[in-house]
Amino acid sequence: MHSARERESAPPAGSAPASHRGGRQRRSSHRRVAPRRSSHRRSAQTRRSRNYLIGTLLAVGLLGSAPYLLDGGRSDASNGAQRPRSTVRVTPAPAPTPTQLRAEINVPSRGTGSFVTADAGRAKVGQGPRLLRYVVEVEAGLEISPAEAANEIADILAAPRGWTRNHAYSFQLVGAGAHHDLTVKIATPGTADALCWAGIHQDTKGEYNCEVPDGVVVNLKRWVEGSPTFDGPIHDYRALIINHEIGHFLGHGHMTCAGPGQLAPVMMQQIKGLHGCTANAWPYDKNGRLVSGPHVT
Repeated sequence: MHSARERESAPPAGSAPASHRGGRQRRSSHRRVAPRRSSHRRSAQTRRSRNYLIGTLLAVGLLGSAPYLLDGGRSDASNGAQRPRSTVRVTPAPAPTPTQLRAEINVPSRGTGSFVTADAGRAKVGQGPRLLRYVVEVEAGLEISPAEAANEIADILAAPRGWTRNHAYSFQLVGAGAHHDLTVKIATPGTADALCWAGIHQDTKGEYNCEVPDGVVVNLKRWVEGSPTFDGPIHDYRALIINHEIGHFLGHGHMTCAGPGQLAPVMMQQIKGLHGCTANAWPYDKNGRLVSGPHVT
């Protein structure tokens, strides 16, 4: 709410010095009385006019302030219509861009090497007979909530264009201590490199994710910063990470672009270049067809 301070300054009082001639003051006479009464009446009229003018200005000022007091969509008492908005416009702060959101999370080069398992659970998604239960673990000390990361991954795996479209599989997020078939780990670049090398002897160079025998390793840098080849919200790039690595776990190998302007297969290493394709985070297109391309040997 805006406050306005109004100041009034009284008009300068008029001065009417007595007339002296030759140092003598004239005596009052009957002929001088009438003019004095007339002058008195004029002064009174002037004061009344001035008071009326000040009152009018105050009333206008108060009415002018009414939109500030009644703004915000309140109804007019007379007809239920909304009062017009004041002319003061408040410009809302712009929503954070994906780049701004990414910069809020610190990405250390190496972490503790120990992990916290998300205490989260979801119902089974998909109709496939092969159920894959999974847990989500986040390296200890990172600025990421294990539960929030787990729920985001669960949403990705439950999406209509995700791997649940393949009727051979279904997925279920389970919590710490529950029986599970694979683990999704989010780790610092240094820890991710160590896990990927131990699991499949692959040098991920502090940049990439990998699929290992017991699950998936997600490089924190990619989870937070996305990829320079992927122009879209960070959640979409996280979907690409999960769908690509889970695809490996399901037995799918690498593919490449099928042709200029087509959707990039989710099993394409899109971070290494799109080769004319359009970035894509999902295994299936909007019509339910698997997005594929030539296999990479």
